[in-house]
Amino acid sequence: MIRVERRARRTGTCSSLRPVTDRKTSSDVLVADMVIEYPFSRTTGPIIGAFLTGLRERVLVGIKASDGRVIVPPIEHDPNTGEDLGELVEVGPGGEVTTWAWVSHPHAKHPLDRPFAWALVRPDGADTAMVHVVDAGSMDAMHTGLRVVPKWADDREGRIEDLACWVPEEASS
Repeated sequence: MIRVERRARRTGTCSSLRPVTDRKTSSDVLVADMVIEYPFSRTTGPIIGAFLTGLRERVLVGIKASDGRVIVPPIEHDPNTGEDLGELVEVGPGGEVTTWAWVSHPHAKHPLDRPFAWALVRPDGADTAMVHVVDAGSMDAMHTGLRVVPKWADDREGRIEDLACWVPEEASS
């Protein structure tokens, strides 16, 4: 029997492997600025296009699946059968929060500059929920089952941001 003793080197990192290359000074390292971009546009098609047009017009649209369920946002193919779908139906305007997570300290890329909830909201008449923002004012106001209504952006262009957020039903009156 051969016994092999292994000892981890203490390198100050979690790795005990030797570096693959020798250390270089900053003047030895080549740097190239690079911009990652997607210089193309994509058409939305008849289903997603109808959903986005609905948002521009302050209307929520879903699609009827082959089993009769209404899916929001609408999709082009039935998730169970793969069949093409095409029967658009209006849903909402109100809805119900099915689950949520509170954001206490929003950062610059969040849709609101104050605390809010990311929530799954099931619009009235729909069988599925959509992820969106709920501006409830405080975490204490949020709960599963909360009735919400859309708050629309002043300037709408046919984008998801046209639905600025959802707000509690009682706060909208």
